[in-house]
Amino acid sequence: MVATGIMFAAVTGVVRHIGSDMPAVEAAFLRYLFGLIMVLPMIMRNWTGVPNREAMNLYLVRGLVHGAGVNLWFYAMARIPIAEVTAIGYLAPIFVTIGAALFLGEKFRIRRVVSIIVGFIGVLIILRPGFQEISAGQLAQLCAAPLFAISFLITKKLTGKESSMMIVGMLSLLCTLVLLPGAIIYWQPPTLAEVLWLILTAAFATAGHYTMTLAYQAAPISILQPIGFLQLIWATLLGVTLFDEAMDPFVLVGGGIVVAAVSYISHREMVARREKPTPPDVAIKF
Repeated sequence: MVATGIMFAAVTGVVRHIGSDMPAVEAAFLRYLFGLIMVLPMIMRNWTGVPNREAMNLYLVRGLVHGAGVNLWFYAMARIPIAEVTAIGYLAPIFVTIGAALFLGEKFRIRRVVSIIVGFIGVLIILRPGFQEISAGQLAQLCAAPLFAISFLITKKLTGKESSMMIVGMLSLLCTLVLLPGAIIYWQPPTLAEVLWLILTAAFATAGHYTMTLAYQAAPISILQPIGFLQLIWATLLGVTLFDEAMDPFVLVGGGIVVAAVSYISHREMVARREKPTPPDVAIKF
């Protein structure tokens, strides 16, 4: 999980380095195109046939919302400090909790409600509305968080029937297709340096998703979630050392509060799963 945080911080650093010279939708498209090329051999090796209609509908919706979220994330990365993008991004798991209660029938217990409220207080500390103007980059990242949450919820539903390789491959394919029209409209010829940087971004992102999968296989999410706060530390150090960004204590404190809320929600979900009775053998077979 530490390696995952470093990989994702590296992604944000590269995208920040590219800046706003390239349109956000074009940069996002090229990142997913290169990522698709990287995972294509594995998709072909593990291809199990065309998904059924229900799965295909879920894949399509996920591709749309995730593609839109990535576009907004690239826009935010070019306009606000790396640490701020990372801290606001921690909202996604909180939106996942809200979505799970509204759409997946999970119970909305008082402790979850309190954790969600605390998480939003952390975001208010980061944004400080009324004390500073909320920028377009901040709004973009705020809008990206619930879109990524929807993508995660759909992934959770797909994992019951679809293979992990199929899920990753379809996301790469559909995000590339979703971002293609915008990339064509706003296309400007990239320099060789920009292409190489975006290839590196795709490599870091792919490695990050792989190490994150290994982490979730090796340890409970309640143990791993607090380690995610290290990504904010890496992002802050990256911004200070490479991009002369000021270390904002409000971002660190607010981000820490959001991570604490997310960690508590994850812990309560693990406890709730432990308390569920083991189904009889007949139920397990089905």
